[in-house]
Amino acid sequence: MPSGIYRSAKIVWDYHLLHQPLVKSDCLFVLCSNDIRVAEHAAQLFLQGYAPYIVFSGNVGDITQGLFPCSEAEHFANIARGMGVPNDCIYIEPLATNTGDNIIKTRLLLDAKQLNPQRFILVQKTFMERRTLATFEKQWPNKSALVTSPPLMFDEFANDVISYGDLVNVMVGDLQRIRYYPALGFSTEQTMPQSVWQAYQHLVAVGFDDHLSPDLPRD
Repeated sequence: MPSGIYRSAKIVWDYHLLHQPLVKSDCLFVLCSNDIRVAEHAAQLFLQGYAPYIVFSGNVGDITQGLFPCSEAEHFANIARGMGVPNDCIYIEPLATNTGDNIIKTRLLLDAKQLNPQRFILVQKTFMERRTLATFEKQWPNKSALVTSPPLMFDEFANDVISYGDLVNVMVGDLQRIRYYPALGFSTEQTMPQSVWQAYQHLVAVGFDDHLSPDLPRD
């Protein structure tokens, strides 16, 4: 990766991370995806006693179509079971198709199970921490939440599932959503340093625009 692109990508990566210290909570809420490291991280947190149960939320998206033999939530739950999480401590929401939908449908699931957790630990991919928490704050404002992700550095993240190019494209798209979603009522406002937006503009200018929403401004 050319040094200028690397610098801009690292600025965006660092902005997405919140580095929140964790405290024991009522529920681990896992927003599922193609990255099974998120499932493993959530299972480790459960086994360390951070919450008494886990909710896995996620259907099948464009990226995970054909990747797993079932929904993202069911696949993640199977990973957690394999790591020692008891089945009766796992709840599965297999229908949600985006971050807001994860929250809305998980609310419905917990209501149906007559569960009323007050404090959540949101478990997400590393570069989606900020948008996940901002979405939760808007969609479930009377609850408390922290967000965490697998402890990976930018240089460690890419693997055989997601390349560095894919990673940068998705980070750029998430930054666009962080900037413009609050006006649409999807998430809370986030302070964004000018240096972060300049890094975004640089990455878009050199072609990292595959994950931009066509319904939102590009700049």
